Amino acid sequence: MNKIEQKDINNAAWAACDTFRGVVDPAQYKDYILVMLFLKYISDVWQDHYEEYRKQYGDDEVRIQRKLERDRFVLPMVKLTEKNTETGIDTVLDEFPATYYSLYDRRSAANIGELINIVLDHIEENNKSKLEGVFRNIDFNSEANLGRTKDRNKRLKTLLEDFNKPQLNMKPSLVSEDVIGNTYIYLIERFASDSGKKAGEFFTPLKVTELVARLAGPKPGDRICDPACGSGGLLIQAAKEVARNADSTQAMRNFALFGQESNGSTWALCRMNMFLHSFDSARVEWCDTLNSPLLVENDRLMKFNCVVANPPFSLDKWGAENAESDQYNRFWRGVPPKSKGDWAFISHMVETALEKQGRVAVVVPHGVLFRGAAEGRIRQKMIEENLLDAVIGLPGNLFPTTNIPVAILVFDRSREKGGVREDCKNVFFIDASREFVSGKNMNTLSDAHIGKIMETYAARAEEEKYAHVAEFAEIKENDFNLNIPRYVDTFEEEEEIDIDAVQKEIDALEKELVEVRKMMAEKLQQIQR
Repeated sequence: MNKIEQKDINNAAWAACDTFRGVVDPAQYKDYILVMLFLKYISDVWQDHYEEYRKQYGDDEVRIQRKLERDRFVLPMVKLTEKNTETGIDTVLDEFPATYYSLYDRRSAANIGELINIVLDHIEENNKSKLEGVFRNIDFNSEANLGRTKDRNKRLKTLLEDFNKPQLNMKPSLVSEDVIGNTYIYLIERFASDSGKKAGEFFTPLKVTELVARLAGPKPGDRICDPACGSGGLLIQAAKEVARNADSTQAMRNFALFGQESNGSTWALCRMNMFLHSFDSARVEWCDTLNSPLLVENDRLMKFNCVVANPPFSLDKWGAENAESDQYNRFWRGVPPKSKGDWAFISHMVETALEKQGRVAVVVPHGVLFRGAAEGRIRQKMIEENLLDAVIGLPGNLFPTTNIPVAILVFDRSREKGGVREDCKNVFFIDASREFVSGKNMNTLSDAHIGKIMETYAARAEEEKYAHVAEFAEIKENDFNLNIPRYVDTFEEEEEIDIDAVQKEIDALEKELVEVRKMMAEKLQQIQR
């Protein structure tokens, strides 16, 4: 068979969504589609390996199964039984491997939703170290989400048939892992545009993740963390950035990924996303980062070379009431207001960055830059500690959840006393808010826009109406307000107007208007005759 192109697999996967459109909310049906894509992928990989081992070992099924079990995952046998109430003996009703293809063969079964759940349970149970809990939030037998039995069975049968198209054959011999991973991200992006505000729970636009990852600058050997990781797009982009900065194939894979996500279904998407990109060893925890951080070792917060995030903007009821007694003392600079958790996430990220070397890049709403009271005091302390490295303003309408412009804050702990950049005492401001690709529903950044931001950031030099180096004294004079227009003057002088010339033009137009009205009156008289 011919190699399958990225666009073909993208289009086929998106077409499969028609089964649920108009029936199930996009924020929900994304889970069913992405789980089915995942099941199809691991089934195709398993089948590809099985065929390869069959060529090597012939009919020696025992040896083939042993080889398969040493692969990345196990697809076990499913045995459906029924107990005889009189004899107590189990009778085997059906037996089949836990694969997509077994389900496809049984797509007309009256209990197909239950069978899909059983297959997923078996896969999870036999791959606990990598997939434990991943399918617990998805129910293919749900009447509430998928309708009553007849309608539900029809939809599931159609879904299984949609995924049996040649373009969705995901055998490694036909499709590279990059293509599969890209399709997964493509679908998440499409679901985000359909989901509106709910998309903020699981999606950060790809170009924003690329920019954040590049600003964080992860290198081979780094531990990388996203404490609000959503479906994992930013972690994957950070991994790609390591590869871009590596000087060998071995170095490209030399990093460790960590994340935490509070939404159960989004956490499951992230785990599958990691698996599809071959980052099986990524540690992604399911819990609330601000109230129950789980990335700990020896009763202390784990430390990371790079910490990146697009946390929920101005999160209400984030847990301020527990912050003063936080066992990890993350909020020693001050407790942010209970209705806005932005500086709570920032405080957590800075505290989990390695002392004297860790870097933090975080997406924030502009209010973070200038709001006063507790937020102002925390901001001031971080600037006085010389932690803040850059403030980068981005255009509005980059996110499906909001049209407000956002900023990226870059913190660098190597600027602390004893760090290699301790002599750098300024903050670099970039106003990139006016440069974007305009879209019908959302704006986006181009490669050229990202390239310009990165080149400017690396040069760290003044650029009229675009970038400014602000010394500590200047920021202090502004009461530690980081509002970008205070530092980057983007005012455009209006063109001088010659009042006399404009008046002459108005007089000429008025004379012309008198003549036109006279001609119209004459025409009307002729018509009336």
